[in-house]
Order: sequence, then C-alpha cells, then structure tokens
Amino acid sequence: MNENILIVEDEEALRMTLGDRLQSQGYMVDFASDGAEGTEKATQLPFDLIILDIMLPQKSGLEVCTDIRRAGLATPILLLTARGQVNDKVVGLKLGADDYVTKPFDTLELMARIEALLRRAPTRTAHAPLESTGVHHFGNCVLDIPGTEVTRNGQPVYLTAREFQLLRYLVEHKGVTVSRAELLREVWGHEAGTFTRTVDVHVSSLRQKLERSPKKPELILTISGLGYKFQG
Repeated sequence: MNENILIVEDEEALRMTLGDRLQSQGYMVDFASDGAEGTEKATQLPFDLIILDIMLPQKSGLEVCTDIRRAGLATPILLLTARGQVNDKVVGLKLGADDYVTKPFDTLELMARIEALLRRAPTRTAHAPLESTGVHHFGNCVLDIPGTEVTRNGQPVYLTAREFQLLRYLVEHKGVTVSRAELLREVWGHEAGTFTRTVDVHVSSLRQKLERSPKKPELILTISGLGYKFQG
C-alpha cells in the first residue's frame, strides 16, 4: 500500500492520532494545520486522498475544497464536519467533496470511508454486460472507464472521483431503477440511515455537467419514490 494522504486539521491531538492510525495501516501521511497550508500542499503535491476539516484557521475547509477543484484536481476529498453542520455538508458536496464524516467519529467507520474513497471502481458487477472496450457512448457524451475520462461534444468534462464512480455505476446498470440506499451502499460504502441528500447532490451535479437541459433530464431520470434510472 503506497497511497499518500493529506490531513488538513487544526486540532493537533486529532491530527496526530489520525496520522498514527493511517501510518500503522501502511499509508503515507502528510499534514497541514490551517487552510492556507492545506491549499498549498493539496495543489502542489501529489495525494491520493485529502482529509479536510471544515472549520480551519486562515481559510475554511470549504474554501480549500473550492481551491482544489478550481486547480483542476480530482483528488478525492473527505470532509470532517461537526454535528449540526448539515448545510456545510451539502455545500461541501456541491463544491466537489466526495464524502464526509461527522465528529466525533468512529475510527473504524472513518477507515472504511477512506478505503472506499481509494477504490475507484464500484463493488458490484454490472447487471448488463460491459461494452468490450469499457467505453460507453450516450447522447453527446462518452464515458471511458479504463481511461477514467468523460467527454461531452469531444471536450473533457471534469468530474470528481465520486461523481465518476456514481456515473459509472448508473451506466453499468442502464435501464434499471437504482434506489438511493443502493447507491449509498455500493458507491459510497455507507450503511442504511446515512445522509441521503449526498446522492441527490451528486446526481444534480452530474446533470449540470452532462444533460442538455439539467431541469429536464434525459440521461439520469428520477423515478419518484424509488430512486434513479440511467436512460442514456
């Protein structure tokens, strides 16, 4: 295991405890204690995952998240949020974060979220056979799974790691209605009862990037009371 993780956290005790745990699991770990340092390291050094606290001195975690995505980086971002920061969770996901954990968190749960984020492929085999090349064409878009790339009208479309995983899962289950609970379980690795708005926020973002008319989607359909269906 050679994954490199950046922890951006101003609480020294938590930073050290989490760092020790990750290092004991074989990860390489770097640290930043404020938002400015976090932005600098995240945009200048190669990381496989960024663990980012929302409440930081100098620059908030939401600002750091924005800076990372504006730099064109698709590094998975795991937010650390305090209880009651529901709005921050939604905003963070809209800004490009891939997942969140609420403080105080269970270490085993956190490690499971980290491992899930570092896995770039869905955990379940598709219901329908994949195109032999792993390249899927729909509308004016192309999903290249081996190349982890999406294009629209021949132009690259920037997706976060989690958006790519979600799109891949939906495409591989084309024509099948998939519940939010299934998406949370298979794409996010969450247990039942977690923050279901996560799915809606990511679907909305995909529609903004891929649909001709996001308010009248033709690719990712909402099936009322059930979930979503990819119709591309």
